Order: sequence, then structure tokens, then C-alpha cells
Amino acid sequence: MANSGEPSTTSSSTFSHGVLKKVILLYAYVAFWIFLSFTVIVYNKYILDHKMYNWPFPISLTLIHMAFCSILACLLVRALKCVGVDSLPMTRRLYMESVVPIGALCSLSLWLSNSAYIYLSVSFIQMLKALMPVAVYSIGVLFKKENFKTNVMVNMLSISFGVAIAAYGEAKFDISGVFLQLGAVSVEATRLVLIQILLTSKGISLNPITSLYYVAPCCFIFLLIPWMFMELPLLRETSTFHFDFLIFGTNSFCAFALNLAVFLLVDKTSALTMNVAGVVKDWLLIAFSWSVIKDKVTLVNLFGYGLAFLGVAYYNHSKLAALKEAEAQRRARAADEEAAGFLNQQNEEN
Repeated sequence: MANSGEPSTTSSSTFSHGVLKKVILLYAYVAFWIFLSFTVIVYNKYILDHKMYNWPFPISLTLIHMAFCSILACLLVRALKCVGVDSLPMTRRLYMESVVPIGALCSLSLWLSNSAYIYLSVSFIQMLKALMPVAVYSIGVLFKKENFKTNVMVNMLSISFGVAIAAYGEAKFDISGVFLQLGAVSVEATRLVLIQILLTSKGISLNPITSLYYVAPCCFIFLLIPWMFMELPLLRETSTFHFDFLIFGTNSFCAFALNLAVFLLVDKTSALTMNVAGVVKDWLLIAFSWSVIKDKVTLVNLFGYGLAFLGVAYYNHSKLAALKEAEAQRRARAADEEAAGFLNQQNEEN
């Protein structure tokens, strides 16, 4: 009896260690992404804010990021062969019709979002970002990638109402910053919808390294044009400025590492896990903005963002339920087809 019980104990121990290892890795992926996302946002705020590093040149900062990411992605793909791109069906025509529009929107989104840090607090920017599902759904309906549903639209209106209350309670409300951030949300939502239309529908899937390899140089070129006319003359006048390789190098490296962390988190867990982690990150940023940066966060702010957060949580839950239902239907059809094929084979044999 003692011998018969030993394998069960060993199996149970192995199972426990396996589950524990998976749980630890899951939390490690989530913590890694939250840390990098948190760091990039706060670092960008530090560089651009007048009261901190005081370098209010958002196009220049984004240009540095894109140059750094382009070089590193090229080294990883071409020199170190970490990721193969030769197998991707990327032709010149496809690049011009698909990647270039996505790159243009990406550069504009980064430009606008970085510009908002000059005018708004980190906490309020995170609250405005809660409108992303609203923008993605609305643009998806416009491009006929989403079906209009009354209950979903009511949910979108509840999120918008919550953000509106948060904006009403914002102590450092700045209309320029709000328009910049709302513009960034709208452009980013359009970019996400266009990725589905121009790439995913054609069977092309890009991970963060290949995305940077194709998109980052395109973003760099698009940003170079406004930079030459808008910020280069100002930088020339600022004779006291010296390029700080430590500040801008570490900042750019964090931005590059964040792209890898996104891929790692989604690949090893799920998009839902990333959404949940995003909520944790937002609350941490709000707490950090209030306690460390000393940005004023009002009760009206928190109440409005709380309403928006509940709306976003319900939206994510509904999307997950729809995905599970679609997967269950797909499996049921596959089982029916397999059963029908088996019956046909039996009939032929008889």
C-alpha cells in the first residue's frame, strides 16, 4: 500500500511545482510590463514637463525614440537574426498601402500623446485614456469592422460620462492638453482598426520587433518633416542645450523594451490579462502622480474615473464572453463535421 501511494505523492508534488512556476511566471510577465509602461510614462513626463527636466520638444523626443527603435530592431532582425522577416509576405506595394498609413498614424499618435504631457498631469491623462474603447468601437462601426449594438453604445456613453465627470473635477484642466490627448486617442484607435483592415485581414501578423522593423523607420520619416519646421529652429536657438546621452538613451531603451514586454505578456498570457494589468497600472500612476509628483487628484476625478473604469471592465467582460462563445461554436462545428465525416466513411465501408 505504501509503494502504491508514492507515485501519487510524487505526481501531486510535481503538479504543484508546475502550477506554482506558471503562476510565478505569469506575475513576473505582468510586473515586467507594468514596470516598463509605468517607467516610460513617468520618464516622458519628467523630460517634457516645464517644472522637471524642462525639455518641451515632443516631436524631438518621439524622433529619438523612433531612431533608437529602428536601429535596435534592424540589428535584431538583420544582424543577430533573432526574428526572421523573409517569410513574411511583405512586398513593396503592401508596404506602401498598409505599413505607410499605419506608420503615419503611429507617428501622429505618439506626437500628440507626448505633447499632452506638457499641459496635463499624468493622472488626468490616464483618465482620458479610458476613452480608448469608445474610440475603437466608434471607428470600428464607421469602418464596418464592428456591428452597431444599442447595449454596447450605452456602455460607451457610460464610459464617456465617467470621463466627462473626471474632466469636470480636474484641478489643472487645460483645453489644449485635453484636445491633444483626445486627438491621440482618436488617431491611435484609427491605427488599431486599420491594422485589422490592412494587415490582419490579409493574414499578416507582426510581433513588436517586426512591427518596429517596418513601422519605426516610417514613423521617423513622417516626424522628420514637422520637426524640421517646428522644433529644429527652436533647438538651434537654445544654445545652452546639450544632448544628454544618459537621459535620452535610457528613455529610448525603456520605450524599446516596453514593445518587447507587450509581446511577451500577450504571447505568454492573453490580451485580457494585459487589459487587467493596464487597469492596475493606471491606478498606480494616479497614486504616483498624487503622492510623488504632487499633482492634485480630486474626489470628483476619482468618482468619474471610477464610473469610466466600471464601463471599461464591463466592455472587456462582454468581449471575452463573445470570444468564448465564438470559440465554443467553432469547436461544435468542428465536432459535427468530424462526426459527419466518420459516418460517411462508415457508410462507404458498408
